[in-house]
Amino acid sequence: MITAPPLNADLVQRSVNTIRGLAMDAVQAANSGHPGMPMGMADAAYVLWTRYLKHNPADPAWPNRDRFILSAGHGSMLLYSLLHLSGYDLPLSELRHFRQWGSKTPGHPEYGHTPGVETTTGPLGQGLANAVGFALAEAHLAAVFNRPNYPIVDHYTYVIASDGDMMEGIAHEAASLAGHLKLHKLIVLYDSNRISIDGSTDLTFTEDVGMRFQAYGWHVQHVDGHDRDAVAAALDAARAQTSQPALIIARTSIGYGSPNKQDSAKAHGAPLGADEVRLTKAALGIPLEPAFHIAADVAAHMREAVVRGQAQQAAWAQLFVDYRTAYPDLAQQWNQQWHKHMPDWNAILPSYPSDKPIATRVASHSALNAIAAQMPALISGSADLHASNNTLITSSAPLQAGAYANRNIYYGVREHGMAAAMVGMALHGGIIPYGGTFLIFSDYMRNTIRLSALSKVQVIYIFTHDSIGLGEDGPTHQPIEQIPSLRAIPDLVVLRPADATETAQAWRIAIERTQGPTALLLTRQNVRVLLPRHTTPSAGEFAAVDGVRRGAYILTSYERAGALPDVLLLATGSEVELALDAAAQLHQRGIAARVVSMPSWELFEQQEQHYRDSVLPPEVTARVSIEAAATFGWSRYVGSHGVAMGLDHFGASAPADRLYAEFGLTAARVAEVAASLVQ
Repeated sequence: MITAPPLNADLVQRSVNTIRGLAMDAVQAANSGHPGMPMGMADAAYVLWTRYLKHNPADPAWPNRDRFILSAGHGSMLLYSLLHLSGYDLPLSELRHFRQWGSKTPGHPEYGHTPGVETTTGPLGQGLANAVGFALAEAHLAAVFNRPNYPIVDHYTYVIASDGDMMEGIAHEAASLAGHLKLHKLIVLYDSNRISIDGSTDLTFTEDVGMRFQAYGWHVQHVDGHDRDAVAAALDAARAQTSQPALIIARTSIGYGSPNKQDSAKAHGAPLGADEVRLTKAALGIPLEPAFHIAADVAAHMREAVVRGQAQQAAWAQLFVDYRTAYPDLAQQWNQQWHKHMPDWNAILPSYPSDKPIATRVASHSALNAIAAQMPALISGSADLHASNNTLITSSAPLQAGAYANRNIYYGVREHGMAAAMVGMALHGGIIPYGGTFLIFSDYMRNTIRLSALSKVQVIYIFTHDSIGLGEDGPTHQPIEQIPSLRAIPDLVVLRPADATETAQAWRIAIERTQGPTALLLTRQNVRVLLPRHTTPSAGEFAAVDGVRRGAYILTSYERAGALPDVLLLATGSEVELALDAAAQLHQRGIAARVVSMPSWELFEQQEQHYRDSVLPPEVTARVSIEAAATFGWSRYVGSHGVAMGLDHFGASAPADRLYAEFGLTAARVAEVAASLVQ
């Protein structure tokens, strides 16, 4: 808690009401938004931000700041009001342009768009689940770097969550994990106003949330959310205990102060209306004019956060100077992790013998462990599938309560919670998280994957069992539409490597891609090593490695000297070897085929037009794509004269070889289709 002299009660009340007034005015000006939640949580938020939150508005990226997450992102004007009043680079003009084109105050908070916003929220449950990742990152880094008298990592993650957050399934997954891991520096203020868009939560939500969280292993308290002293006492108690995450259930009135809309769904998702705004301001003692009124003494009081934060950061900076002297190796590691220092790739990436087929999930395991040995920032995870995903860092034990320095997180069967926690860990800084599950279960994670792409945050998703090649588990587990579905997400790079060497390069791409998420799609079944990588690769092999980074490249070509190929065979993943075998068969028939390995559409589309045309000559219209997935999207590459071979139907339960044969994904069938196009 921040120690400060007692404040004038009138100044405190006017500061709280200023938050309410800004929220009302911004929503009214936009004629859109959610005024009720900011009005209801203004008391609790004021206490947190002025008495407890350790932050420096002059440097929002200070590593040892507390993190504040508004999981109830629809109440974004609460956060924007606090950011402006506290001295962040968010001028009042931005609040006046709430929800308007080009403003820094979008309808829901967006990471990287507004200074001081720690994570993108709005889809309910996401922020709370991200917060588990933030707290997990703090616990891990503290265990790795802190030494006696040197608490380099020592901060809290605070959350304001809503009834809607508590209903969403992702919150259950994340809260269960946080309780298991005893993340005691995670403190959630639950705005229990018992109102949702449809009306009272009595319609849908009557469970005892406190008992549920107690069962998860959380420290639970109940308070009147408008009693500021009670809120402070609850925060003190939450911080005093050191073995559980904390939930403070704050009973509040949505639209607090509104004579006609308080405690009503009418205050949830629509402006109060000009008349009601005037009545509410009169009831709260807020001047009716001008709109967006901030008294000078209120502004000065709230801006004390800048001086306070600068002093806190300066003290930490001096502590780190002393730490560097006492523990130079740890200080160097800290800087490398925080700034994502890259290793010598040529020295560490493994090579693979060409005479030994290997599943790309297995090749991934060797590559990630080679990288992990040089990059301690890399943290492993899996949704109860470490052995199947091959995601374990072999040099480390499981990360558990009391063993936070370890690097293997066991998320359990919580795919969605895992994805959101990884986003929080990445946003925290100092960690590059990756997590694995079967590709079919990416559907459970889709909303979080989308938000990680929107936020341009570095998360690595490992999706194994990437096709019907997984075999006997059958159509419930065989992904068909998931590959094109992931490709549809903007700013997500999807990599489906053809062999072990492409897999190692895919890992390099994912690690170097610090401004966005990457998905690696890997096989269960063994595939041939098409690109052996030796200590001194040939020029051709260097070109192939570079081709992976470009998203697509010419793997093999039987074209005649000075002439274009007769047909292009485009393939990804395990189907590239089918294309190679088909090209050989076509060559025997006098047909010149070019095989293009295309591990990433997204990377290929980023290349200059000259390169793309050199790989896929526009003059060659006879084209066949081969991918054991839905063919949706391949028309952009095969055109109206080509054929996309895949599965626009569900799979079946049988050995992989039988499935490929039954569904016509064989070299002979590819050759037949290609020959028919040429003829």
